[in-house]
Amino acid sequence: MTNINYFEHLRDSITGILNNLVSADDFIKNTELEKISLEPARDKSHGDLATNAAMVLANNFRLKPRELADKIIKELVKLEWVYTAKAAGPGFINIVLVDNFWHERLAEIIEAGVKYGESSLGKNELVNIEYVSANPTGPMHVGHGRGAVIGDVLANLFTKIGYKVNKEYYINDAGAQVDILARSLHIRYLEALGIKIDKFPEDFYPGEYLINVGIKLAKRDGLRWRDEKEGVWLEPLRIFALDEMMAMIREDLFSLGVKHDTFSSEQKLVKGGFVDEILTILEGRKLIYRGVLPPPKGKKLDGWEERPQTLFRAEKFGDDVDRPIKKADGTWTYFATDMAYHLDKYKRGYKLMINIWGADHGGYTKRMQAAVKAITEGAGDLTIQLCQMVNLMDNGRPIKMSKRAGNFVTLREVVDKVGRDVVRFIMLTRKNDAHLDFDLTKVLEQSRDNPVFYVQYSHARCCSVLRQATEMFAADKISSEALKKSKFEYLVDPAEISLIKLMASWPNILEGAAMAREPHRIAYYLQDLSASFHSLWAKGAKKNTSLRFLSKDDLPLTLARLAMVKALTIVIASGLEVMGIEPVQEMR
Repeated sequence: MTNINYFEHLRDSITGILNNLVSADDFIKNTELEKISLEPARDKSHGDLATNAAMVLANNFRLKPRELADKIIKELVKLEWVYTAKAAGPGFINIVLVDNFWHERLAEIIEAGVKYGESSLGKNELVNIEYVSANPTGPMHVGHGRGAVIGDVLANLFTKIGYKVNKEYYINDAGAQVDILARSLHIRYLEALGIKIDKFPEDFYPGEYLINVGIKLAKRDGLRWRDEKEGVWLEPLRIFALDEMMAMIREDLFSLGVKHDTFSSEQKLVKGGFVDEILTILEGRKLIYRGVLPPPKGKKLDGWEERPQTLFRAEKFGDDVDRPIKKADGTWTYFATDMAYHLDKYKRGYKLMINIWGADHGGYTKRMQAAVKAITEGAGDLTIQLCQMVNLMDNGRPIKMSKRAGNFVTLREVVDKVGRDVVRFIMLTRKNDAHLDFDLTKVLEQSRDNPVFYVQYSHARCCSVLRQATEMFAADKISSEALKKSKFEYLVDPAEISLIKLMASWPNILEGAAMAREPHRIAYYLQDLSASFHSLWAKGAKKNTSLRFLSKDDLPLTLARLAMVKALTIVIASGLEVMGIEPVQEMR
């Protein structure tokens, strides 16, 4: 069975009505039809769906929006799945669907299993999602973990709706920070040889994570680098340190369930002449000139002097000012190598590019988007998602950290303490551009205030109901095949219908989260779904016993409700799969 986003299906029905209404001498352009929206009604009392069709196309019909709305409504109510349709406000149309429409979705969900919601929307279009890309100078910290989860889940979303995704890590291995790493390792290497170091140089990396690397180097090379000058040992120690740091980073990411498809090296880009190619391309398009930039924010700063530089006409492509790609001393800027990197992505076939960056890169967004427009001649599309900081806490008390001082809590430590699934879920409980509080104690609490527990408990509860049903009835009576054929018309309580509506919206949630680049919507959706289920459970347990899921005296009703429960386990499992989280069968 093909999975259908019913929003799109219903939207097609509305556009069909509009095309039928238009006169033979006229027609509606596809570009105009694309402006028609069909969304869940914001106020549930108004109905299930709302469309702006009448307001968008009123001019085409030479009618007022309300007049066109009345014409559309006359045709809408003829459709078997429409219960009522009413005009509201300046011309919105609110639609209520018949219960049977929702009942049919249950059979679809059970038939599709966890593949429910998948679509071919992306048509196998290539998309490159670059995330983490932390400097290879130490282990991952919790902030990196947030970007890792957001990027990973976004990749899962795009895959789910039919895109071909490449998950990429860009290794910043060509900058001065890597030389500092090598020098820091040399000190740890000397310490491993028994040489006492009185004071760690300022601006070096003093973290304990380099101690074992220094020991490993000493075991491999012995006294080889002890008395050599820096010019001799810097490059081999640089390579050794990079290999060790990237191995550490890969292990940290693996502990979080993150695995990249591609690791791209900045150093290889520079050595391979890709940056030179950028200069040639931009010069050929007359986008490079020699000039002097004004001081920051138009103010002359102490010590600031005018210096001619090689500049890219970034302002022409939406940036605030033109940007240097070569420094006054002739060396490349970071911006130049980043331009080369994105050209490389584009040449590999990725017109659609998504970068997940830390919030400290906010000032870099416009120039990078301008660069992609320029180097791809407008064919490339770069989206940048900025991740705000994670405030690590323990039972309400902030944990003070300093990476430079080497006393930060690593991502691996957090994963080991609370578990991979908890970390992944919590990282999605806020939109990426909002600060996130991560309390190591509270995320392990078993309460409805803990979203991880709340969602997992709903899945476990459903599994418990299905296990009880297996004990109560013959297994063949509650098989997926049997449940698909249940008499869903028995499900009439508003709480039941509300839950089914939420489940049926899963394909739309998937597509919306991917297109908006907002993976946190999945966590929000699963919490809403769980709340709807727990509410129905409580209603049956305390207020109305006729709503209980299992009844020996009414097999048809019980089977219909078991089908609803089965569908719920599927949708929750599908949502957790997108989040990279294993659904639990029972809670202890």
